[in-house]
Amino acid sequence: MKTLYFIRHAQSEANRQDILASRQDFPLTEQGGAEAKAIASEFRQIAELDRVICSPLLRAQQTAAPIAEAFGLDVETDERITEQELGVFSGMTYAELDERPDYMHDRTQRWEWIPEGGGESYEMIAQRLEPFFQTLETLEGDNILFVTHAVTLRMIKATLEQTLPDYPQEIAKNGEVWKIN
Repeated sequence: MKTLYFIRHAQSEANRQDILASRQDFPLTEQGGAEAKAIASEFRQIAELDRVICSPLLRAQQTAAPIAEAFGLDVETDERITEQELGVFSGMTYAELDERPDYMHDRTQRWEWIPEGGGESYEMIAQRLEPFFQTLETLEGDNILFVTHAVTLRMIKATLEQTLPDYPQEIAKNGEVWKIN
């Protein structure tokens, strides 16, 4: 039986600056780097890992690196667990978004909302995750950690709990870990 761990990346510069990062590459802050090392140390005490797989975005890779190193593993990437593409809203501060009537401020209404400029709806993320979930059982390794992002984790949780198109309104905190047996 597999044990899967899902984690949201540690604090990034976008988090610190209240920026909607989307798929833009923001590095971890100094605090985020320390969080990633602490997570690695804690994991080493409580779990075994066979694989560390993360989003290709820098903040996820920088979170995954010390964890993988603690277990003598390589970091693998999987595009399917990257963050939501937010089109024209990518890189805006939350204060700037407050001024945008074309941004979907109501989190409960984002299932079909496609952000202008090549964005992804929550439904599109769930569809992107379908092949990811289909391959989980066939992945080698019994203990696998996935490092991903807030909105993607929201869709992962809803998929695992079989609630789609309803999804959690709360988002995972930076560095929050979910264990699935």
